Amino acid sequence: MNANLLQTPIDYLKGVGPNRADLLRKELGIHTFQDLIHLFPNRYLDRTQYYKIGQLQQTNAEVQIIGKITHIKMMGEKRGKRLVATFIDDTGKMDLIWFRGHKWIRDNLKINVPYVVFGKTNYFNGHFSMPHPEMELLADHEKSIRAVMQPVYPSTEKLSNSNITNRVLHGLMQQLFSEAKNSFTESLSKPLLKNLKLMPKNEALFNIHFPQSQEHLARAQYRLKFEELFYIQLQLIRKNLLHKSKIKGYHFSKVGEHFTTFYNDHLPFKLTDAQKRVIKEIRHDLGSNAQMNRLLQGDVGSGKTIVALMSLLIALDNGFQGCLMAPTEILSVQHYNGLLELCKPLNTSIELLTGSTKASKRKEIHKKLENGELDLLIGTHALLEDKVKFKNLGLAIIDEQHRFGVAQRSKLWHKNNYPPHVLVMTATPIPRTLAMSVYGDLDISVIDELPPGRKEIKTVHRFDANRLKVFRFLKDEIAKGRQVYIVYPLIQESEALDYKDLMDGYESIVREFPLPNYQISIVHGQMKPADKEYEMNRFINGETQIMVATTVIEVGVNVPNASVMVIESAERFGLSQLHQLRGRVGRGADQSFCILMSSHKLSEDAKTRLQTMTKTSDGFEIAEVDLKLRGPGDLMGTQQSGVLNLRIADMIKDTEILKIARSYAMQTLKNDPNLHAEENKPIKVALSQLMKYKNIWNYIS
Repeated sequence: MNANLLQTPIDYLKGVGPNRADLLRKELGIHTFQDLIHLFPNRYLDRTQYYKIGQLQQTNAEVQIIGKITHIKMMGEKRGKRLVATFIDDTGKMDLIWFRGHKWIRDNLKINVPYVVFGKTNYFNGHFSMPHPEMELLADHEKSIRAVMQPVYPSTEKLSNSNITNRVLHGLMQQLFSEAKNSFTESLSKPLLKNLKLMPKNEALFNIHFPQSQEHLARAQYRLKFEELFYIQLQLIRKNLLHKSKIKGYHFSKVGEHFTTFYNDHLPFKLTDAQKRVIKEIRHDLGSNAQMNRLLQGDVGSGKTIVALMSLLIALDNGFQGCLMAPTEILSVQHYNGLLELCKPLNTSIELLTGSTKASKRKEIHKKLENGELDLLIGTHALLEDKVKFKNLGLAIIDEQHRFGVAQRSKLWHKNNYPPHVLVMTATPIPRTLAMSVYGDLDISVIDELPPGRKEIKTVHRFDANRLKVFRFLKDEIAKGRQVYIVYPLIQESEALDYKDLMDGYESIVREFPLPNYQISIVHGQMKPADKEYEMNRFINGETQIMVATTVIEVGVNVPNASVMVIESAERFGLSQLHQLRGRVGRGADQSFCILMSSHKLSEDAKTRLQTMTKTSDGFEIAEVDLKLRGPGDLMGTQQSGVLNLRIADMIKDTEILKIARSYAMQTLKNDPNLHAEENKPIKVALSQLMKYKNIWNYIS
């Protein structure tokens, strides 16, 4: 079918007209013929069986009956007004009832003419009725494109109220197919169709709307899901390849003195195999002529910082500067102190720049940066200010990148004539399926093992009724010289309530752990930054044994002596938050514990979350469960879930299809990067259509 016909505005389809077109645009985003074809059904009903009124059971099931209307009358007053039609067949009678749209329906009903009605039945006072049935004259029913399975399309209240029912949508689909005459251009190559035994395009689109059998429907769904995911992957992988060929990066030709001295003489611990593998991948990127664009995933405590430092040392060895940007002041101070300690023996100049850096110090940093005296700059968003100019920035590392917008990240690029190499780090494990889609255009490295000597954190779930036992356990741990976190949830909508929970909790802890035997710090979002810093530092320096806090401690606070994490109202936290909080302990040599406190009233999802936490400490496994519970949009936040507005595929259920689609997309581009081969012509045409209309389904035709 030619692409232009598919771009025809929906107003011009027979049976639509301006009013319906307006509703279809607003409610379902259907602007063109093409959009309508890609309105895929949510589910299907089996319409192969016809029931007799005398056979009906009190099941509230959806049934299909052939019969005639003998009488029509209005009943009830005001709000209870309803239109009732008596419907009979040769075994009995029932009522058809409408609570709205009375005039239009009454004008269009025919008496004593055979109809097919379909809908849910109700049983009351020995009598069956069917509210708002779908109706079709038997004569039309026998002529229409018969689907064994009846498709049910997405709808909204406005559409139903305006009489754009499922049956109307189905009728429009029939009209469109009769105009299209089954001539949709194939958009996959012959080898792909053959290798995967895929249904041709024409057949797949027909069977998704008018399935001829369960088997035809399953094959049509597979074909269209594969196609959707294949084109998403094709775009992402092409973007990556294009990036590598077009955007030149600084060529770091050597690994020199900084790196080798540190590696041979000053490594604080032996690197894990995973760390070695990742450093190798980064070295390879830095040594190629393309700009590095890599995502480094590693669970809390997996040793990303040491990998970051060794990457920065390669930049220094090649005469370049490096920077590391973190989302919060606390985290950037921590990175700075950690790197300062590690770099002591190396004669490397390193500075910290945050919002609270004094003006005189800022001037000094700006000057040293521009004349090249400063090797490494660590900081927050303050690094992005226009005044901050590097002499030659070679590598920018961004920690917890989901906290920074795209515009902010690109500011770093423009600090140079050439874009620096970019390494993005995250301690939030991203499920593989999401990583393949949301970050499919980045190269991905994963540190998937913890440093040796790290003991697994023992995680238990306790109900509020066990609180006294938990307090006794905390006292025993503090007596051994350990420190404890007690964290309360913070949910934006009810800040006042959360603050009250926190204060009530704080008071009961003060009663249970009185002065002078115990010192307690408290940190929450409503405190001034300086006060927060003061309290944090008291805990870090071991002056207080208990830190009562809201989730401000979630990312990056490193206190090796803290060995117990108590999470209050744990059922109110998401899985990734629980996992992040647990990662605040277990940083020293002692056995660490995470205690999840909750009330007895738990939803099914909350139970699943708490069971998952007690069962595993593998961040990736936890992320997979989180994805199933919350879905991709929630997990990635709005800015990135755009990739995931899928029409037919499902990021969670169709993982296997996604993997196959990605491997075929890679193979296709590896063998034919520009899609010049004759066999890939359909793919090239489809891709250019896709780019033209910016919609994954617009290449279909």
